[in-house]
Amino acid sequence: MAMKLLYLFSLSMTLLAQETILLYPSAAADMNAPAEKWEERGKGGVVDRSVSEVSKPSITVYLPSKETATGQAIVICPGGGYTHLAIDKEGHDVAKWLTTIGVAGIVLKYRLPGQKNMNASRGEIKAAAQAVHVAIEDAEEAMVISRNNAAKWNIKADKVGMMGFSAGGHLAAMVGMLTPMAKRPNFLVLGYPAMPKTFEVTESTPRTFLVHADDDRLAPAANSVPFYLELKKAKVPAELHIYANGGHGFGIQKTDKMAAGWTVPLTAWLNMIK
Repeated sequence: MAMKLLYLFSLSMTLLAQETILLYPSAAADMNAPAEKWEERGKGGVVDRSVSEVSKPSITVYLPSKETATGQAIVICPGGGYTHLAIDKEGHDVAKWLTTIGVAGIVLKYRLPGQKNMNASRGEIKAAAQAVHVAIEDAEEAMVISRNNAAKWNIKADKVGMMGFSAGGHLAAMVGMLTPMAKRPNFLVLGYPAMPKTFEVTESTPRTFLVHADDDRLAPAANSVPFYLELKKAKVPAELHIYANGGHGFGIQKTDKMAAGWTVPLTAWLNMIK
């Protein structure tokens, strides 16, 4: 508990430049759009909100200090089975941590295809892409906005990656495989991703860091292994970490599970490619 409190305190002390940008400002006045639904799921004073019914997708930008900035930025796609977003532990908290290692964190609040389409997203890649196309469109727009603001945010347009967890990992992988090069991330970080049944991996697929827990029963670690092997077959640099325990949905929360240490190798990986 003391380690968790110290960790949260260190995040709260981080100096952050923050702004939220609607992806489609012209749609902001849609009075017929449903209201977003927010739910607090955290325990023991830890904030862990869930948001659903997203109709006005946005990005929230967290920037490191100019003295520590590496020029890298990561668009973060929270998970939630395409029915809600775990917006803190797989979004804002991750972005805040990224700033402590000099990386800009850009949290994407994307439109949700729903449970029916989550099931379809596990099928063949073309059908999967169609099932979650609204989320893919939002992820692509987030990449465009991030690169267009590179100078303003003190980042490098060719150093913008995408990170996703669970369904968000599925989304990031789909963008990495299918999106036109101008909107494609420069690298991927996939946390316990759900994955389509088939892949379209080529030498142009972004280099990828994958992390999973062996005791994940919701999205088994076997999801990550075939994608890793396809990357290696295409000679795309990739790194895969499977921890003995951690379950599903560990995000960036500090626990006594082994998967809680995943940020250490990720930091080294990001340093290697910056």
